[in-house]
Amino acid sequence: MSIAPIGPLGPVGAYAPTSAVSATGTGGGGFAASLAGAVDNLQQLQSTSNQLSVQAVTGSLDDIHTATIAASRAQVTLELAATVRNKGVEAFNEIMRMQA
Repeated sequence: MSIAPIGPLGPVGAYAPTSAVSATGTGGGGFAASLAGAVDNLQQLQSTSNQLSVQAVTGSLDDIHTATIAASRAQVTLELAATVRNKGVEAFNEIMRMQA
């Protein structure tokens, strides 16, 4: 059994942004596409974790470590998504305070 390294948004190689913002900042939907990709990755990790948890409970999973690792990945990724969301809201509120 091999363990895939975990990148900032899940397993390395499992997430690749569909478009990148250019150096001039005119990437258009780059940020939105990256955000959508991260949410899709989070949903996939949670789905995999749920499936492996059910298999572990029913006894059809040979290696319990797989379920534990999947649950940990899903938890850490969810915490990262919540932190990014909170920072985004803080940034938005700060910008709104500057305009007032």
